[in-house]
Amino acid sequence: MVKVVLLLLLLLPSYLLGDGHIFVYHRFDDTRYPTTNISTQELRKEFNYLKKHNYKVVPLLDIVKKINAKEEVPSNWVAFSIDDGFKSFYTHGLKVFKEYNYPFTLFIAVKYTEKKYKDYVSWKQLKEIAKYGTVEFHSYGHGHYGRMSDEQIKADMDRGLKLMREHLNYEPTLFVYPYGEYDNRVDNVMQNYNFQAVFNQNIGAINGECSDAYDIDRSAVVGSNAHDFKLYLKFQELCGVTFQQPTEFPKDKVVKTVELTLDETNITSAEIFISNNGWTKVKVKNGKILWNANKKVKLNRIKIGVKVKNRIKLMVLSK
Repeated sequence: MVKVVLLLLLLLPSYLLGDGHIFVYHRFDDTRYPTTNISTQELRKEFNYLKKHNYKVVPLLDIVKKINAKEEVPSNWVAFSIDDGFKSFYTHGLKVFKEYNYPFTLFIAVKYTEKKYKDYVSWKQLKEIAKYGTVEFHSYGHGHYGRMSDEQIKADMDRGLKLMREHLNYEPTLFVYPYGEYDNRVDNVMQNYNFQAVFNQNIGAINGECSDAYDIDRSAVVGSNAHDFKLYLKFQELCGVTFQQPTEFPKDKVVKTVELTLDETNITSAEIFISNNGWTKVKVKNGKILWNANKKVKLNRIKIGVKVKNRIKLMVLSK
């Protein structure tokens, strides 16, 4: 009997081994910007993969409701989001979502629509888009909130929300951090706006019982990286992680020490991720990781993460 059960477990579809997932896109069929673009041909491949393997694409708000209720997110649930409001979603991406009848949430940086930037959707186009998905908030000016004062953040938020109410007759309930940049101070400002959820752009998964509704992971998919898409679907959320060092962006761009605590004290090994440096195996003792990394980073925004087998959790630090 035990052998039969083990065999059945091995034969189960791979999606049953992971949590729910949220993916984020930006541009569609726009080869001028390969780091934020996906072709509609590749998008169809991803959608076909989901259909073939019995994933269920749900509205983003359905996952948010599970998180806020601390309920399990079904392992075959997937939700899609699109950031910024580039016109290429309206001209190229939207038809694919309509073709597959997949729900989506578009987060707009209001300034570019209000000022009629040519690469961004118009208010009229947003109203058309809203017939097939939901339109939510991604700030007014898409500034680096981690580098702005509380007053500047509030002014940017209030201006953008006011314009959305005026043009769309709608009060946004979901928000995405510009550039995925945030810290405890920025998070405290967001608490004043009573959003149902706030999203980052960190690779990860959604576990309704431990995910933070004001720091929800979304995995970005660009280019022809079908392998990444399938890999991301296998990730689970690593719950019970407390990042202790570093707490600020290193002035000399060298991450000297990584320190964190895991709630699970029986884990003996893990992998640590630092931007531009990949993953490194480290030892874990009584749930504690203390690693003398001394790793140089290149960008002004870095991600540090921890992975135990296929369970993962990342955080971001900005200059």
